Formats: sequence, structure tokens, C-alpha cells
Amino acid sequence: MSPREVVERWVERFNAVDADGLADLYHPDAVNHQVTQDPVEGREAIRAMFSGEFARADMTCIVEAIHEAGDTVALEWRDPLGLRGCGFFTVRDGRIAFQRGYWDKLSFLKMHGLPIE
Repeated sequence: MSPREVVERWVERFNAVDADGLADLYHPDAVNHQVTQDPVEGREAIRAMFSGEFARADMTCIVEAIHEAGDTVALEWRDPLGLRGCGFFTVRDGRIAFQRGYWDKLSFLKMHGLPIE
């Protein structure tokens, strides 16, 4: 799969609330760094992160734009509640090696009625 296809598959699995399927898209030693949180290192920790996040909020990723440049893909997204963000994925050998996401955590928590951390 091309890096863009990996990210398109990531969106499909995210929207299917498939933590196991998402984790399978990552290298065993991948890093997922959502800038509002500490980096999560390793496929199993990433799987646990997605499982926990899916249990606490109903999330949907609506693609606004996907841009591919070599092994890097930028994903601009929104959700049905109006939250917007972007993610950058580095894909090597058909798997995500590094991901960084930018979004407004305070808005997310308020939109989902979650406690402000």
C-alpha cells in the first residue's frame, strides 16, 4: 500500500471503532504523539490508547483533505460536532512509524461532556 492508502485505511478503521485493526497499521515500535498528550510508544500501547479513547467518546473522522509527500501524509479532518484537526503520518514499509496529531483538547472534552483534565 502507498502511504496515502495506509492513511485512508486508518480512517476506515477509526470510523469502524476498530482498535485492533488500527493497531495493525502501525510498526511494532511506532510512536503516536497527539500533541495534547504524552507520546504513546509501541503498537500494543497504541492499541490500548485507541481502545480507551473509543470507550470514552463517540468519534468520527471526516476527511477534509489528504496530502502525500514521499513517506509523509497529512490528513486534515473534522468531526460531526465541528471539531477540526490535522494529523501527520510517516509511513515506512506499508506501516505507520510515526503519527502526530493537532486538535483542541478543551473543545473535544466540552463537546463530549467529559471532565476537563
